[in-house]
Amino acid sequence: MSLQIGQPAPQFILISSALKSVSLADFKGRKVVIHFFPLAFTGVCTTQLCTMRDSFGYYDGLNATILGISVDSPFTLAKFKEENNYQFDLLSDFNKDVSTAYGAIYDQFVMGLKGVAKRAAFVIDEEQNIIYAEVLEDAGQLPDFKAIAEIVK
Repeated sequence: MSLQIGQPAPQFILISSALKSVSLADFKGRKVVIHFFPLAFTGVCTTQLCTMRDSFGYYDGLNATILGISVDSPFTLAKFKEENNYQFDLLSDFNKDVSTAYGAIYDQFVMGLKGVAKRAAFVIDEEQNIIYAEVLEDAGQLPDFKAIAEIVK
């Protein structure tokens, strides 16, 4: 079942690339932009997160937090964050619970890989309700960054 606008966002606690627990509840009172991405160090994923990196000041200025989530380990995400100078947290959904809760998981991905996060974007409002949801079936596509920026504004 896919998540709908107006629903409460599924809560989570994940381990960050800094090896710290990060909870969605930590950001109550701020908007949260969540970007799910399939795998670190791949072309489209790098483009997706670099777009958010380059727009970071815009979102921060609007009292919005950016979070990137993938099924990669926190150690892989730490290296990915370091190499690309991301200013926002990358969170490991290694157990795939959060990707599943958000309806953003492939049963079958390329090369026979199973349980890889779909490319998706969600915006959560200050009360932790979903105000934007986009889950892409085609991992080669990017989220609608303009729509995300408009909803955050």
